[in-house]
Amino acid sequence: MTLTSLDKDVDHLALTLVADFTAPVDRVWQLWADPRQLERWWGPPTYPATVEEHDLIPGGDVTYFMTGPDGDRYRGWWRITSVDAPTSLEFTDGFADQDGAPSTTMPTMAVRVRLSEHGDGTRMEMRSVFDTAAHMEQLTDMGMVDGLREAVGQMDALLAG
Repeated sequence: MTLTSLDKDVDHLALTLVADFTAPVDRVWQLWADPRQLERWWGPPTYPATVEEHDLIPGGDVTYFMTGPDGDRYRGWWRITSVDAPTSLEFTDGFADQDGAPSTTMPTMAVRVRLSEHGDGTRMEMRSVFDTAAHMEQLTDMGMVDGLREAVGQMDALLAG
């Protein structure tokens, strides 16, 4: 598995994932930049994602839904704040209602992705920062940590294929 570490830092309201890949930075970037590749790993295996909108520019939006084993759908969105292809991406990540509108009752988080050369491949650091400790606890209680671990765990197979 590519996952090197997944640390929950309650003091800084941050969840930081580090993963190492044998692929070059440009190739790992494509897993974020290409919506068809993104949807093959963004959800856990039992909740695959379907990307509806993918505008990876500052101010752009990414919208998607995950479909559960019973056909239930969970919608989400990103608002892109910064892009420096192929090494960094920053966005606000949130939940959406069934019509795709951003939820006003669920927390959001600021996400920063950094890709860098590491050995013969790429290191990906993905840091999610929460507004409050309660928001962090709510999302981790909902399975965010395990879901993230499972989602990123699918990236190796895509990079090898």
